[in-house]
Amino acid sequence: MVHVNVVPPPSIEPTAAGADRARQAPPRWSIDFEVRDLGRLGYLAAWDLQRAVHAEVADGLRPPTLLLVEHDPVITFGRKGGREHLLASEDDLRARGFALHDIERGGDVTYHGPGQLVGYPIFPVGRRVRDFLRGLEGALVRVLAQYGIAGAGSPGYAGVWVGEEKVVAIGVAIQRQVAFHGFAMNVHTDLSHFQTIVPCGIADRGVTSLSRLLGRHVPLEEVKPRVIAAFRHVFGAATPVSNEEDAQP
Repeated sequence: MVHVNVVPPPSIEPTAAGADRARQAPPRWSIDFEVRDLGRLGYLAAWDLQRAVHAEVADGLRPPTLLLVEHDPVITFGRKGGREHLLASEDDLRARGFALHDIERGGDVTYHGPGQLVGYPIFPVGRRVRDFLRGLEGALVRVLAQYGIAGAGSPGYAGVWVGEEKVVAIGVAIQRQVAFHGFAMNVHTDLSHFQTIVPCGIADRGVTSLSRLLGRHVPLEEVKPRVIAAFRHVFGAATPVSNEEDAQP
């Protein structure tokens, strides 16, 4: 069973450490992208929408797009698989309300659910895949820095970490030199849901959330504009947001 530390965290005083890390992010990409806030949307509907938008971006019919969404409880398996990292049977998980899907992103098993801000940056990256991953990490480190939290990437482990606990998971796919899938930031996620898996197959580290780190409930609507601003800073866009609570492919 993966250990999820539920001891209330110590208070976190704002420091310059997080900002220093944020300033180390890769230079801007100068990508003009639009932002679409999908609200809460089922995983399969969002997946279909991703693929449709990806095809349009790759064909030059749509500008690069950052999709923001919150999902119902779902466990996904990346190209590495990860069923050996389930801590309950698939039948039991489905009975408890978890959907399960195999998808084309990199990585192992992960969880998405309420209280988690999921972002799908459908950006042209060419061969700069490693730079793109570092850019994602850098943007999200900037968000944490605004809360006085010193987050960082970890060599060999995709995502953003605070100490030995992951607060943002990252997993992408590249097709036709355009990225999709992306990141999942635990904002006020029910961390007990991670006890159904070994997150990303990493058994010796934990998971945390922004709310747990700050010792207060943090709403998604508070975090979204900070994420958008950080993406504009790192990837170079300045575009409006559209709300699509009932968006469908």
